[in-house]
Amino acid sequence: MLCGCMGYAAFGDLTPGNLLTGFGFYNPLWLLDIANAATVILLVGAYQVNCQPLFAFIEKQAAERYPDWKFITKETKIPLLGGGFPPYNLNLFRLVWRTIFVITTTIISMLLPYFNHVVGLFLAVGFWPLTIYFPVQMYIKRKMILNWSIQWLCLQILSISCFIITIATAPGSIAGLVVDLKSYKS
Repeated sequence: MLCGCMGYAAFGDLTPGNLLTGFGFYNPLWLLDIANAATVILLVGAYQVNCQPLFAFIEKQAAERYPDWKFITKETKIPLLGGGFPPYNLNLFRLVWRTIFVITTTIISMLLPYFNHVVGLFLAVGFWPLTIYFPVQMYIKRKMILNWSIQWLCLQILSISCFIITIATAPGSIAGLVVDLKSYKS
């Protein structure tokens, strides 16, 4: 969010998709390598967090549909090194399904020539429900915040503001996709 806001403040609509190399800045290479490594670490974590609801849904549906398939339901206990830790429960279906999903989505995203706008659209659509709405509603329930209290109103204003931002950013990503698709040559 910080990079996007600062890039837009500095360069407006001419902000490149990759602030690190969009201006021909390639030296020092070690600085770009560190920045790219940090970006990968950020995206791997974000990817895992945002995919958890999908993973849980598919795994639950598979377990309900095929309760007798050991491949789907069997949990193998793997002892962890170092004593006092409980064993890790490994499910082969979960391992295979998630691995195939990650590999497939990675390959598809690498093949898209307009990757930045696709990511922007997915982030615009997923930002509010996953990052704001559900966590705010869970916090309100957990802390038993009374309706129409000052704290409840502030949280609702935050949620509505972020929803408006989400609605405002989606058309920009769609417009970028349309421009990219018009200029794309195979």
